[in-house]
Amino acid sequence: MSDRYEAYERLRIDRAAPGVLRVTLSTPGRLNAVDTVGHGELARIWRDADADDGVRAIVVRGEGEAFSAGGDLSMIEEMMRDHAARRRIMREARDIVMNVVDCAKPVVSAIQGPAVGAGLAVALLADVSVAGRSAKIIDGHTRLGVAAGDHAAIVWPLLCGMAKAKYHLLLNDVLTGEEAERIGLVSLCVDDADVHDRALEIAGRLAAGPAEAIQFTKHALNNWLRMAGPAFDASLAMEFFGFTGPDVREGVAALREKRPPEFG
Repeated sequence: MSDRYEAYERLRIDRAAPGVLRVTLSTPGRLNAVDTVGHGELARIWRDADADDGVRAIVVRGEGEAFSAGGDLSMIEEMMRDHAARRRIMREARDIVMNVVDCAKPVVSAIQGPAVGAGLAVALLADVSVAGRSAKIIDGHTRLGVAAGDHAAIVWPLLCGMAKAKYHLLLNDVLTGEEAERIGLVSLCVDDADVHDRALEIAGRLAAGPAEAIQFTKHALNNWLRMAGPAFDASLAMEFFGFTGPDVREGVAALREKRPPEFG
């Protein structure tokens, strides 16, 4: 394994097959929630993998039976009280999205269990997304009390249409893998036990294919996402403005106290 990957703490990285780099979100016992360390690593890994000549495709998954429970509450509380942290994490949130978009290597996500927040951003921005039938996909932002920033405005309307995007981003109903495939939010839905193997098989096919043709095709298609850049920037600004307001304080308190929020 290249030295470029040795410093990662919240991502386990290995070469799962010839030309295939496997990135595993790993915070055991916390459903792979993304803390401040993991958030920064999710922003950087795509550049490192892109610069690795031994990588022709990437698989991203969560450790165990979850993809990711989203942002860690301690990170959210840090953003609520500290402007410098809010600014840093906002920049990382932008980099998570744009670095996946700009990574020349094709990315395949294996979505199992809960997929929320920053983890969901990576799962849905992947070039091919494979979801388990009982996966639980939820954006989570408005439930927390902030605008749906991160990846939502840039990719949900393209994947499933504006009507479905608005319904799920405003109301935060949970989507199973089956329903996500039905509305076009994910590429494929398979049995839960087959998620990782199918994602790895697809990544292997991509790695064995014509690298230049695949990379150029990805780049051209992702211009649809780049054209949505102004909407993305606006949504991200609105989300992070929300971390200074009263709704997110109630949202976090409700999560900590395991009760429904009572927004004003």
